[in-house]
Amino acid sequence: MNQQDMVPVTILTGFLGSGKTTLLNRILQEDHGHRIAVIENEFGEIGVDNDIIEKSDEQIVEMNNGCICCTVRGDLIRILGDLKEKRDKGALSFDRVVIETTGMADPGPVAQTFFTDEEIGGYYLLDSILTLVDAKHAEKQLDEFHEAQEQVGFADKVLMSKTDLVSEADVGRLVERIKRMNPRAPIKPVHFGNAPLDEVLDLRGFNLNAILEIDPEFLTSIAHEHHDEVESFVYRSEKPFDGDKLEQFLSGMIQVYGPDLLRYKGVLWMKGNARRVVFQGVHMMMGGDLGKPWAKGEKKASTLVFIGKKLPRDLFVAGLEECLAG
Repeated sequence: MNQQDMVPVTILTGFLGSGKTTLLNRILQEDHGHRIAVIENEFGEIGVDNDIIEKSDEQIVEMNNGCICCTVRGDLIRILGDLKEKRDKGALSFDRVVIETTGMADPGPVAQTFFTDEEIGGYYLLDSILTLVDAKHAEKQLDEFHEAQEQVGFADKVLMSKTDLVSEADVGRLVERIKRMNPRAPIKPVHFGNAPLDEVLDLRGFNLNAILEIDPEFLTSIAHEHHDEVESFVYRSEKPFDGDKLEQFLSGMIQVYGPDLLRYKGVLWMKGNARRVVFQGVHMMMGGDLGKPWAKGEKKASTLVFIGKKLPRDLFVAGLEECLAG
């Protein structure tokens, strides 16, 4: 399928109590004209308020505003496959999917679903991973739970809730900490789930041709108090890469460090290529695509960001230097 014909999917994640359900309820209640299938990946708790979704023995419940809720009772691929089949037959009508993960979930396996299954990957377009962060409790959660760190590490965008319950200084410190962990994700405050839909849907954060957003001030503040398991680093070069060398090096590093690589993404200047190359990966799967051509007179350069758990930065940097064309 062409990308414009694929069904966009948003993964909504965030630690327990961060406000995922509040945001989802607001999206479902708003009169926006979208028909949304909701896959709720909850365990032992009611994720969406009872007054919005009618309880039923059926797997799929149609709600008042034309949205659809689907409770995960098995494998995500099977659920997405069932939705696809019913949609293709005309039994269901929806034009996007939102997956709400449980508060203790690592969103990595959910994201990987769209790369590991050919049928699902060809029908659904992973639009973005949205992570909600509770400004009042996030510092403690990030200190104590690696799941909270991974949720930040995977984010294409961070929505920060409960900022009204803490001081501006506390918000500032938390923003800086999140930026160090994931410099590519924009951070926006959200109050009681009240976020404009254009800041939640159709972000194309996972799209290979999306603009790589990296905070330009990221490298100016190295010293910090927290020793987070999830960290990030950015590599930049104004020399072109040798394509064969780079592919060989990255493939080798992924074999060794893939389980600890949450996200990696880059815009590359490749020797002999008139167009920039955009690449990204999740854990041990990476892919690339041709981006727009380099403009005449444009300064060519490569920028890569790696987000993961205790990655050997020096080893990555030394290896990447070796892949530069002579």
